[in-house]
Amino acid sequence: EVFGFLGPNGAGKTTTQRVLLDVIRPTSGTAAIFGMDCQHDGVAIRQRVGYIPGELALPGMRASAYLDMLVSVRGNHTDPAYRRSLCERLNLDTSRKMREYSRGNKQKVGIVAAFMSKPDLLILDEPTSGLDPLVQQTVLDLVREAKADGRTVFFSSHILSEVQAVCDRVGIIRDGELIKVEKVHDLLARRLHRLRLQFCTPVAPELLQVPGITVIEHNEDQVMVEVQENLDLFMTKVAPQGIVDIETVELSLEEVFLAYYGGGSDHV
Repeated sequence: EVFGFLGPNGAGKTTTQRVLLDVIRPTSGTAAIFGMDCQHDGVAIRQRVGYIPGELALPGMRASAYLDMLVSVRGNHTDPAYRRSLCERLNLDTSRKMREYSRGNKQKVGIVAAFMSKPDLLILDEPTSGLDPLVQQTVLDLVREAKADGRTVFFSSHILSEVQAVCDRVGIIRDGELIKVEKVHDLLARRLHRLRLQFCTPVAPELLQVPGITVIEHNEDQVMVEVQENLDLFMTKVAPQGIVDIETVELSLEEVFLAYYGGGSDHV
């Protein structure tokens, strides 16, 4: 499956991934992958895990040599033909030195590094960051292919459309605690919507009082509401005021989670 991992900045997403990869040690508690302890069995685990390196060091090294080095260090098998295929699909020239790459091309090197050994588990932290839209779609295709091959992807992203496109389940972390884990389909089926409306004249507060409608902002002739149900009734009530403009405001998946589950310990 593809498991989405989301949360506000500073919630603990990157820290969680570093603990799983044994880059840092937890002050308490344990973490396990494949039934093995991430601290005691880190070497064995990393042979079966693909991940995007946080920093692509060795600026004077060519990308091809860098990828060769990763294969040697990680001790896992890589099919040269598959590696070439990844580079071609991402339009990556591995003959260049690392210092010559733009941010986007460095990200491509990281993606090849993560996928090239066809690992049992992929840990991807914002994998499409810095990439143009066409390459972003290629990365999402690679994630889908990994799932089709029976592999698992731990997918950290703040982009709702990406999560909706590839993830089966999603969890959100806030202040270091997991609030909820749920199927993406079930969550989005009942997500809230926000509308921003501009009227010809000021709108009386009582006209906005409809069950299932929450007023987020009200500034005379401008209103933002959160819609859970009864949108048709709401529009019928406010239409006589003369609607000049309507804008749909898409909630992030984090906002959807927090709207339903809040941040309290009852939801951990």
